[in-house]
Amino acid sequence: MDQSAVIVTGGSRGIGLAIVEKFVALGRQVVTCGRGARPGHLDGSVEWVQADVSRAADARYIVERAEQRCGRVGVLVNNAGVQVEKTVLESTDADWDEVMGINARGTFNLCRAVLPGMLEQGGSIINLGSISGQTADPSMAIYNASKAFVHGLTRSIAVDHGPQVRCNAVCPGWIMTAMAEDAFAMAADPASAKADALARHPAGRFGQPEDIAETVAWLACDAARFITGQCIVVDGGLTSASPLQPRFF
Repeated sequence: MDQSAVIVTGGSRGIGLAIVEKFVALGRQVVTCGRGARPGHLDGSVEWVQADVSRAADARYIVERAEQRCGRVGVLVNNAGVQVEKTVLESTDADWDEVMGINARGTFNLCRAVLPGMLEQGGSIINLGSISGQTADPSMAIYNASKAFVHGLTRSIAVDHGPQVRCNAVCPGWIMTAMAEDAFAMAADPASAKADALARHPAGRFGQPEDIAETVAWLACDAARFITGQCIVVDGGLTSASPLQPRFF
């Protein structure tokens, strides 16, 4: 069994927590991080680092802790992310700094910190993109742009640093996390908004964090050894369906 470390940023809740739990179940040594104190619900075997990925020094520290624990980092999952629901005109400099700092700079920082070791011994980077980086969501300008950056960075790393390093992105659609529930709650009629969104999914359901965790774990394993530079959409068919289709769900 591979004993190299798996780093998962933002692993305290939602999709990140599901990814952490998946790798723990696979017997991997996992290091995760967040800006707050260690959450009580985190598996005891998981190494917690209190850090802000938007800071280059913190990103280097996360990688150093993982290397100290396991010798090398075999998998990096850039999951940490935030969103602000505003248009360009509504957005502030603080919104830009927050969203681009975590989503874009944070992903860049961790990739840059982990690459020297991976170039020596190999590794896999999986970045969390979004369907919002491919088909823009309304009133989420900076978030959409940050995820488009993640997709571009993913392809660049795959091209520049293969064959030693594989780099792919997973692009979730509607995944039912606290963030998604909060988004529905902001609608004028939350129940109708949720029903409307569900009707657009050919799969007949919303995604769950475990759906993304399974995809991430597969991309990290040898079964996906010929896959690199790809942005894998996991959205229950949402972006494949015409917005004018009859709604039978």
